[in-house]
Amino acid sequence: MSIQLSLDKREATGKQLKALRAAGQIPSVVYGGEMPIMTTSAYNETDKVLREVGYHSPVELSIAGQVQLAIVKNVDIDPVSRRVLNVEFQAISADEVVEATTPIRIVDFEASGAAKKHYVILQVMEEVEIKARPSDLPEEIIVDGSKLAELDDRLTLADLQMPANVAIADKELENTTVIANVYDPAAEAAAREAEDQAAPAEAVAETSAEASAE
Repeated sequence: MSIQLSLDKREATGKQLKALRAAGQIPSVVYGGEMPIMTTSAYNETDKVLREVGYHSPVELSIAGQVQLAIVKNVDIDPVSRRVLNVEFQAISADEVVEATTPIRIVDFEASGAAKKHYVILQVMEEVEIKARPSDLPEEIIVDGSKLAELDDRLTLADLQMPANVAIADKELENTTVIANVYDPAAEAAAREAEDQAAPAEAVAETSAEASAE
């Protein structure tokens, strides 16, 4: 079942948007047609839809009785309240290939040899730009973490389990681009402790050297 959101056209702009937000509305803009359409929608409904679709799933916008398929291109968030301030939608066609930002989820790391050695996984790439028709856009891209065994093991772009009819959109990314690696927290803690213990001794040595020089 497709996700739907009802939008009303708006005239309010600039400073008038403050009153609109105070009334429980989120201003938005729909791009992709001959002219951008300025719209607004109820905050709670819009916030719920945004959490469901993110930047990777299509949403059916109902604008003045007309249905338009779209994806979310940008969301402005208040840095203090974390409330949504403005949303930008991109109108799309069901038959066209579109680009979307999709989360990467690592699965089954707990079954890996690395996990059994008490290593910890560090995911350095959380999402990836993909391209596909709207009906083929996945909610997430899976990568198998059970293969990780040693400290020098990595998960790379080549390990992504790409669904049918879905491709990586960023041509600058290589198959060797690292998604995640593993590290030994015990070894790193020991190294930090050794550095902390060495620091006072180094400080004393430097002070002695300066005193001798005087």
